[in-house]
This record gives sequence, structure tokens and C-alpha cells, in this order.
Amino acid sequence: MTFTGKATYTAGPQLPEIAEDVSDIISIVSPWETPLLDHLGEARRGAQSTIHEWLEDALLPNEDTINQKAFNPDATSEINVTVANADRFRVGDQVRPDGSSEVMMVVAVAAPVIVVVRGYGGTTPEPIANGQRLLILGNAALEGDIRPQARFTNRVRKQNYTQIFTASVEVSGSQLAVNTLGTADELDYQKQERLRELLRDLENSVINGVASASDPQGSQGVRRTMRGILPMLQTHRYIPGDGIVPDGDGAGNDMLNEAVLNGAMRAIWEESGANVDTIVVNGFQKRRINQFIASSRRYSGTDDSYRDMVSTYESDFGMCRVVLSRWAPADSVLLLDSSRIDVLPLAGRTFHYKPQESGGDSTVGQLIGEYTLELRNENAHGLVRGLATV
Repeated sequence: MTFTGKATYTAGPQLPEIAEDVSDIISIVSPWETPLLDHLGEARRGAQSTIHEWLEDALLPNEDTINQKAFNPDATSEINVTVANADRFRVGDQVRPDGSSEVMMVVAVAAPVIVVVRGYGGTTPEPIANGQRLLILGNAALEGDIRPQARFTNRVRKQNYTQIFTASVEVSGSQLAVNTLGTADELDYQKQERLRELLRDLENSVINGVASASDPQGSQGVRRTMRGILPMLQTHRYIPGDGIVPDGDGAGNDMLNEAVLNGAMRAIWEESGANVDTIVVNGFQKRRINQFIASSRRYSGTDDSYRDMVSTYESDFGMCRVVLSRWAPADSVLLLDSSRIDVLPLAGRTFHYKPQESGGDSTVGQLIGEYTLELRNENAHGLVRGLATV
């Protein structure tokens, strides 16, 4: 018997008896991940004021720089040497010029000059030059001598500012009453969406944010913004070809390679006691790091997968987790000591929802959070910029 009943293709979707077929899933493709915040983790304390401060200290320096253009070539014993910071030297210091095997003995200090005996201990005098570093090996005291004059460093107070992140939520009474696809509670769904956006913006500000040049503490007409990692790094900022980081002219067409990365990490290690353990890069530089081991990869005929990813980079100057963040500048590599970085909420101001009076037939509220960045000892971190991005 031939089937003669109504078929779906004859009914058409406009007829009321055909139910809509809509998936109960809402798909979102917008990027909102926060890999750096996830890596740093939750701060163990909160900020107590909108101007957040911390103290930093350093040991007495054990090196200085020659600041003298000409030397008597015939002087082989006791000479005067002008230096940048004579107060770093004491009588009895053994001093070695950087790159030389000669050791000199300091016999007098009269700023800005130190008097040294060349070829101390039978070492051979070698040429010294303006700008050359002088490394203080250590001081030798006389037996029974009086105590030396006390020397000390002053602690330095550093600061940053809290920044308020906020977004509004408003859902009509009718929207809350009807059945909706993909959501059980439209208000809760909107809260989650706005929170994702605020977390995304927080990570972006932690990396790239700058404080206001005037009234950074904020006022009725000036918005308070935190300083991010990039503007806070001043000591170790390198470009390819600057003498510290090799290979290139710094014109933005220099490819990241292991020599560049190692040169920057070595420079940080030489000048600080930091432990660089985090490398933050955008997508292009992450692919360049993956290529470090491309020439040494080996695959057999039985391998059925191809792995092309470096998650950890280990060198003589630190073992680093490589963090891929789309919010890092494309031409940059951030070298961080994560133990010296905290993203702090102002006390009681972690991200939260605050219901508000709607004044109508809707439910309204505000998501609010106030955070700041504490980056201790900025010379413990580094930045390489000016790398090729194509």
C-alpha cells in the first residue's frame, strides 16, 4: 500500500505543527583566555589602598665603570683612575678590569679618583679603557685594624595604582520570565559573559597598561589606571643588534632565535639574582621558539603524530615555562621572574556582582573589580622588542 500521509517536506517550516530544531548550545568564538593570570595564580594578599606601595632593597654594588678617556701608557705601577662611583671602593679592595686577567689593589680613594697599584700579586698589567667595567673581587683588611666605616643602601619605595574594571548587566522582566534556548537563567548568563570580558581586559592591562601622566592617583575627572609590565621594565630592554642581544639591526626585521633569547637571559643573570622562569610571547614568537629544535627533531616510520611545540625552555640562566598570550605585543618577548609578580585585588574588591535599583521592569546590576600589579625589582625581568612579525 502506498504511503499517502503528509510529509515534512510538504508541510514546510512555516506551519505551526513543525517544531523548531535549535541546538541547546550557545557557541562563543571570541578569545577570552587569560594564560598569564592563570600562570601567576591568585595573590596571597590584597592591596590596602588605591595607591599600592612596596619596598625594594639591593646589596652594595661590587662593580663600577672607568670614566677616563686617556691613560699614561708608561705607567706600570701606581696610577690614578677616574671612576663613575668612587664611593663603591675602599682601600684594600682587589679590582679586576672586565675581560682582563690583571688584578689591581686600591691604595687610596679621593672621589672621583681611586689610586690603584697595577699588576698586584704578580699579575701582568693589561691595557684599560674608558667605559670598561671594574669588578671588585673583595676587600682585604689589616690584622688588628679599626673597623671600617659603615656602609649601607637605602630601601626604595615603589608604587602602582589600582584600576577599576566594571560592566553593567540589565535583563528585562519579560526576558527573565520566558523559556530561552541555551540558558536556564539569562541574568546569570550575562554575568558570566561580562566577567569573561573583564578578566580578558585585566590580563591585557597587566601586560600593556599605562598610568595617567597627570594625577595617576585619579580624581573626579581623571581615571585611575595601573602601570603594566611593559612600561615598568626599564633596565633590561633590548633590541637585536644592541650589543647585548646579537643578530640584527633592531629595525623590526630580525627573527627571534636562541642566541637572542639567551643573550637577554644572560644579561639579566649577570646583573641580578633573579630566576627568570616565564617567557611570555604572542603567536608568531611562540612559533619561532618552537623552531629552536626543528633541526634536531627525528621521526620514525611508526610515528603517527607530529609534535611541534616547546612548552619549557631550559638554559644555563633559567628553566622557563613558555606562556602563549595573545595580549603580548607581536614583536616582543617578556622574560619574567614570576615569584616577583602579583596581581592584587584591592581588599574586598575582587570581581563581584552588585545588584542595583532598576527603576523599571528589569533587573540591573554591575560587575566590579579593582586590581593592581605589583612587579618587584624590575631589573629582575627583561624585554626584547623590535623582532620580526612576518
